[in-house]
Amino acid sequence: MNYVMACFTVIQSGMDSIVIKARGRSISKAVDVLEILKNRFIKDKIKDVTLKTGTDQIESDDRGTFNVSTIDIEIKLKK
Repeated sequence: MNYVMACFTVIQSGMDSIVIKARGRSISKAVDVLEILKNRFIKDKIKDVTLKTGTDQIESDDRGTFNVSTIDIEIKLKK
């Protein structure tokens, strides 16, 4: 719920869009934040939602190189 309140605070400050970014296991949390914002807080204010997915390649000393999924969720608001 902290992420939801942080996003809501940014929106209330007058911004016309917000981007929620996540990777790996946190992707489901980012989608949950979007859904809670849509259904509880800014239902009538959303103009458009854009999703971008991708993959980051991470290098680790103990695991070597591995891929991590990413998501960017951009919420554009009506003025």
